[in-house]
Amino acid sequence: MTTPQHGPYPPQGPQHGPYSPQNHPNHPGPPYNGYGYVPYRVPGPDDFDHRTSTAPLVATVLLTVLGPAALFLGGLSVMATDSCGSDCPTALTTWLYLIYGTIVFGGVLSLAALVTAWSLPRKIRYWNLRRWAALVTVAPSVLVIVLVCTIPSP
Repeated sequence: MTTPQHGPYPPQGPQHGPYSPQNHPNHPGPPYNGYGYVPYRVPGPDDFDHRTSTAPLVATVLLTVLGPAALFLGGLSVMATDSCGSDCPTALTTWLYLIYGTIVFGGVLSLAALVTAWSLPRKIRYWNLRRWAALVTVAPSVLVIVLVCTIPSP
C-alpha cells in the first residue's frame, strides 16, 4: 500500500500535518512561523505606522469644536451667580472655581497633549501613547461642558 500524497510534493520524513515544512519543502509562499504559514508579515514595534495621524487629527477636530464651546459655556456660567450676588451658596462657588480651574489648567494640558500626540515618532510602539495623548487633549473641554451642564442652582 502506498502513502497518500498531499499536493504535488512527495512527503519527505515524518508527516506532522498539512502545513509542516516536511510536506512542502519547496513550497513558495508566506513565511513559516513554526505553527503554519502566516498569511502576512506581522509588524514589529519599530515598523512604520500608517495610522499615525488618525488619533491626533480626530482630537484636533474635536478640540476645535469643543474648546470654544467650553470657553463660551464657562464664561456664561458666571451669569448663574448674578441672581445671588455675594450670598451664593458654597457649592455653587466651589463649582465655579472648579470650572475656571479646569479651563486654565486644562487648556495648558490640552495644548501639551496635542503637541505630544502630533510629535511622537511614527512607529507602531507609540500607538497607545498617541491614542492616550489624543484622549487627554479632549478631556478638559468635555469636563468643562459637563460641569457647566450640572452646575448647582443658586
